[in-house]
Amino acid sequence: MELTNDFSVGVPVDEAWAVLTDLERIAPCMPGAQLQEVEGDEYRGVVKVKVGPITAQYKGAASFQERDDGAHRAVIRAEGRDTRGQGNASATITATLEPDGDGTRVKVVTDLTVTGKVAQFGRGVMADVSAKLLDQFVQALETDVLSGSKTPDTPPIATDAPSPGATVPNPSGNGSAGAGPRRIDSAPAKPVDLLDTAGSSVAKRVGPIIGVLVVVLWLLRRRRKRK
Repeated sequence: MELTNDFSVGVPVDEAWAVLTDLERIAPCMPGAQLQEVEGDEYRGVVKVKVGPITAQYKGAASFQERDDGAHRAVIRAEGRDTRGQGNASATITATLEPDGDGTRVKVVTDLTVTGKVAQFGRGVMADVSAKLLDQFVQALETDVLSGSKTPDTPPIATDAPSPGATVPNPSGNGSAGAGPRRIDSAPAKPVDLLDTAGSSVAKRVGPIIGVLVVVLWLLRRRRKRK
């Protein structure tokens, strides 16, 4: 599905471009996202989504496919998989920046593919959720980054140590390679609650599912008491 969003920030286009293409810097502003490591041009981390009592975590990576500094246009490819193997998501995100008075207008077009439980919501709900999450991102961006008056509560700290289980490439003959991924030590992300974000439109769809789960748990508890 294709989702189109736009927003404005109160800084000149060159400054906005420098900030928005610094994925490591803006990662703490993204709802539900946690950047964990960087290797070359690839940024790796997790995105957490919550629907009532159910939490899904997508582990994946993002990288720039195109980056035109002169035209202020970037294309980012992101892919993630549910850590429990219940679905995956991929997106090609095209962002274009244009001057807007003293500020900058940003247009974001996302070509999104989702499978698994989250896919049940459909395009209408996903569009509503993406718009609201983008609003949260812009608010955090302006408060924590662009204003210069406040920094994120737990700024990421870069280390040279690879993450657990990461494969460290063999050093090259000249010793220029082999450092492995650069670990980003940041606070765990708070899951994005789709019920709070999308409101009744999501609740109507997941309500029956949650209701069935509650009934099943209640019946199980009754059987255990009888035993």
